[in-house]
Amino acid sequence: MPDERRDPSRPSPDALLDVARREESPRGRLKVFLGAAPGVGKTYEMLTVGRARAKAGIDVVVGIVETHGRAETEALVEGLDVLPRRQIDYHGAVLEEMDLDALLARRPALALVDELAHTNAPGSRHPKRFQDVEELLDAGIDVHTTLNIQHVDSLNDVVAQITRIRVRETVPDGILDRADDIKVVDLNPDDLIQRLKDGKVYVPQNAERALLHYFSRGNLTALRELALRRTADRVDDELLSHMRANAISGPWGAGERVLVCISEDPRSHGLVRYAKRLADRLHAPWTALTVEGPRSASLGEAERDRIAEALRLADRLGGEPVTIPGGRRIAEDVLAHARASNVIHIVVGKSDRSRLFELVNGSVVHDLVRGSGNISVHVISGETVEGGSRPRRTVDTAPGSTRRSPLPYALALLATGSALGLALLLQPLLGVENADLILLTAVVAVAVRLGLGPSLAAVVSASLAYNFFFLPPLYTFTIADPTNIAAFLLFTLVAILVSNLAARSRKQAVVSQARASATERLYGFSRKLSSCGTLDDVLWATAAQVAAMLRVRVVLVLPEDGSVAVRAGYPPEDHLDEADLAAARWAFDNERPAGRGADTLPGARRLFLPMRTGRGTLGVIGLDSDASGPLLTPEGRRLIDALTDMGALAIERVRLVEDLDRAERAAETDRLRQALLTSISHDLRTPLASVLGAATTLRDLDEALPRESKADLLATIVAESERLNRFIANLLDMTRLEAGAVAPNLAQHDVAEIVATALRRMEKILADHRVVVEMAPGLPPVSLDPVLFEQVLVNLLDNAAKYAPEGTTVTIRGSREGASLRIDLLDEGEGLPEGDAERVFEKFYRARKGDRVRAGTGLGLAIARGFIEAMGGRLTAANRRERGGAVFSLTLPVSTTAQSASELAA
Repeated sequence: MPDERRDPSRPSPDALLDVARREESPRGRLKVFLGAAPGVGKTYEMLTVGRARAKAGIDVVVGIVETHGRAETEALVEGLDVLPRRQIDYHGAVLEEMDLDALLARRPALALVDELAHTNAPGSRHPKRFQDVEELLDAGIDVHTTLNIQHVDSLNDVVAQITRIRVRETVPDGILDRADDIKVVDLNPDDLIQRLKDGKVYVPQNAERALLHYFSRGNLTALRELALRRTADRVDDELLSHMRANAISGPWGAGERVLVCISEDPRSHGLVRYAKRLADRLHAPWTALTVEGPRSASLGEAERDRIAEALRLADRLGGEPVTIPGGRRIAEDVLAHARASNVIHIVVGKSDRSRLFELVNGSVVHDLVRGSGNISVHVISGETVEGGSRPRRTVDTAPGSTRRSPLPYALALLATGSALGLALLLQPLLGVENADLILLTAVVAVAVRLGLGPSLAAVVSASLAYNFFFLPPLYTFTIADPTNIAAFLLFTLVAILVSNLAARSRKQAVVSQARASATERLYGFSRKLSSCGTLDDVLWATAAQVAAMLRVRVVLVLPEDGSVAVRAGYPPEDHLDEADLAAARWAFDNERPAGRGADTLPGARRLFLPMRTGRGTLGVIGLDSDASGPLLTPEGRRLIDALTDMGALAIERVRLVEDLDRAERAAETDRLRQALLTSISHDLRTPLASVLGAATTLRDLDEALPRESKADLLATIVAESERLNRFIANLLDMTRLEAGAVAPNLAQHDVAEIVATALRRMEKILADHRVVVEMAPGLPPVSLDPVLFEQVLVNLLDNAAKYAPEGTTVTIRGSREGASLRIDLLDEGEGLPEGDAERVFEKFYRARKGDRVRAGTGLGLAIARGFIEAMGGRLTAANRRERGGAVFSLTLPVSTTAQSASELAA
């Protein structure tokens, strides 16, 4: 919404910021060649422009262009730099797609990318081609692309209604909104049909089918209008931005816009309908505007309901209901909004106020006509109500109203009497000339505290008291001296002006305070929603906030199992009756209000309003109260709209987080599954192949083999079987860890003994390495499970044997560090890849050096850390500082008893 309060002679800050962002952004520029249907010549036009840019010396590359066998299109491609397409094997078929990585590496000044709505083949980096284009733009590459109007997401339903064909490939509207240029490639429907018949769009058999269904003249005309209107809307927005950025006073007659002024007058409904008819004749968008100023605070409930009904009528008829805060005269606020929105026509109702009323209070109609400039003002009578006369304004019966109760007037007279008594008491000291100031002070106080009506009563009583008690002749209402007549009139005039200004300031303060309070509560609500992490928390917070701010009963209804169901309520509610359930379901399905006070299913007990975001309707909110009449005032309707929008966004945020978590879990599960399948298919089959080969050789060549060869084959079978057993044991150990089934049997044990046992077990694996054991003397026993601890050492030694070259040294060091015992296992291999010190403990992760990955399941280190942590210890990895290789350090706490025993032994 434009800012009507800014100085019209100064550029709009928002528009200037938008221009600056566009100029300074490193993002590439996007040009869309938009057509109404296939075959209008979008690709031909794009290639023509591309060839012209290439001739001008610009680096142009064809990312992908679909010629569909058209000779004239293929001729335009010749001579341009065409990027080879990427081949993707999909279920035995080879699919060709744009090579995005190659295009990014080539980094041309301009890339030509055909068919923006295309769905990429499975295995591509992005599922949609428009996402490829966005990555190109982010890289600073300009892009020219083509698009048919039926692929625009927001028009999908409209196109399906026109053509009876649902287009599955769509592009978000935001792509068009962010485009720097849109060029409509238009072709007369008759010419397009002739091109189709000539075989220039589809092959003959497809062309005949298209002529019978999609390419009818009526369909093409409708699609053509959609394309032109969508582009016209974009041009209109650009015109507004240009006017605001350059402080150009509107309106410019480049496009028609209608604005209708809404007030509490019952004839506003007629104004809305007239504006709708006028907008239809002009084929123009239209807005229903109401100004919420200080006077709005004094309106009664019936008058506020009439404003709300008129705005709702405008919404139903396709207009945009808008409410703006008023700070100046109403006509000035309306004209400021009209000029900021480039409105050409203003519709306003004819006033039936008396001439005296207009002389005193002014006329909105006359002010609009005088200040409209180039804007046309339509003054109409509107619909007359039943009975032929305009009903009187209703009296405000809202709490806090001072217009009906006599108490404020009595207080005004009491304040005047008190000021009179004080003036008479101080007259000997201050003189007669200061008595009017004391009375004027009372008038101002009454105006500030009680409003305009009581302040005018105070003006009358103060003027009469001033005349009676202070102007000679005293104690009469006669004024003898002409100068006193002037003093009396001046006092009365000043009192009226001051009371009017004070009362107006009071109204503005009341309105501002109410807005500040509502804004503060909305801000608090947004902070509360931001801290909600689950859907139930969001729903409960939304229901409680709506109930507290609107003083209604609330239910939140969300889709569930093909229907809708109550998910939260305040007070708590868990079911709906049949009428409410039908209204809730209708409101959700049709994205429109239903139930009490609505046009649909008004017999329901609750009013149901849809909760919408950009992704669609997420649910509905139901409102109910014991009060009769409409549930929501205009302020209440705006407030519930703000609250439901915030709640809907919070629900969408929670669901997006849940979707992201599910996607991450699915991706992680898929990664683990793939890793497991890789391990089973390669690392487990390798020892099986060795065992099978050795056993087969023994079976087939038993008599021909010498004893030494048989012994070698048997050793191979044993070694590979042990290797296979370790792999299977690792899988079983990881399963136990993830299931939480590892319960260590802790007892005090000597670590050196377990180290020796593990080395004996790994003797064959470490046969080609030199093993050094450096255990500090007097190490205390540690509380551990000997079986699990031995498996930890075995896994660490196995890892060292894989990654340390043959002939290098594997060192095991044991030392005491405070209240912990530390075991370091050091190798002289290539060390850990940079940044992988923690990743090596992930499941199925195997460090890669160059193009080689060592055999194994990638579970050994993950199991080792899991076992150590189950025993209360810690396992870390790092690279050695003094020489190449890795060091794995595990620490275990030393119990107080063991520590004391060790000290005594020392």
